[in-house]
Amino acid sequence: MSFRHGILVFTALFAFTASSAAETPTHRMRYDVSLLGLPVARAVFESRVNEAGFAIAGSFASTGLARIFDKTDGTVTVSGRFNGGESRPQAYSLDYLSGKKKQITQIRFDNARVTNTINEPPLRKRGSDWVPLEEAHLRQVADPISALLLPAKDAANICNRTVRVYDGEARVDLVLTPASDGERFPQAEVTCRAQFVPVAGYRPNHSTIVHLRDKARIRIGFAPVNDQALYSPVEASIGTKIGTVHVKARPA
Repeated sequence: MSFRHGILVFTALFAFTASSAAETPTHRMRYDVSLLGLPVARAVFESRVNEAGFAIAGSFASTGLARIFDKTDGTVTVSGRFNGGESRPQAYSLDYLSGKKKQITQIRFDNARVTNTINEPPLRKRGSDWVPLEEAHLRQVADPISALLLPAKDAANICNRTVRVYDGEARVDLVLTPASDGERFPQAEVTCRAQFVPVAGYRPNHSTIVHLRDKARIRIGFAPVNDQALYSPVEASIGTKIGTVHVKARPA
């Protein structure tokens, strides 16, 4: 999960929902994001996934009142393979414009290890309270999209795992545990709680980080991808400082 890119990139976690393995067709899905019940963003993704690997391309934009105060438009792509029961990204690219600020992030991976990161324009110099990235933080990681594409034989194997995410600046762990019956999403086969654990590339006293780490209630619902031992998110909610963000998938 990328707190740097905000709730728009959060929708990218849903890009693989309901793809079919039989003939590797292109599958098109829409993702709607709301805050306190009001629409704030949408995304449309086309994905292709089979037993060997995956590739997706999508676009996202702020909507409604959110677009008046923060006009954001962007695209994101990712490709990778499945290996050893895990999703292994190979290339990730994010390109967006928020107001007058344009940002491009590109990440290259080799066997779950980051080999190269490009940010244009370069990231700003950080202060003395910044937790720096180290080489060890960039091993066994995935980008924000691939991170929650989870190979598993059945729903019982989805939760009780830690997902390691790198977005081009921040390293975050999402610690998944089973949600209670009252917390489950109706359209999901399994719902997990997710604990946000910042690792590196962040300021410990930043108010957003403090809230996500110490107070945020995060839930992610998963459903199986057709004909495969593979699960992807279909719905999620995350508590922010100003209210709950809700993301839900539907056919485009």
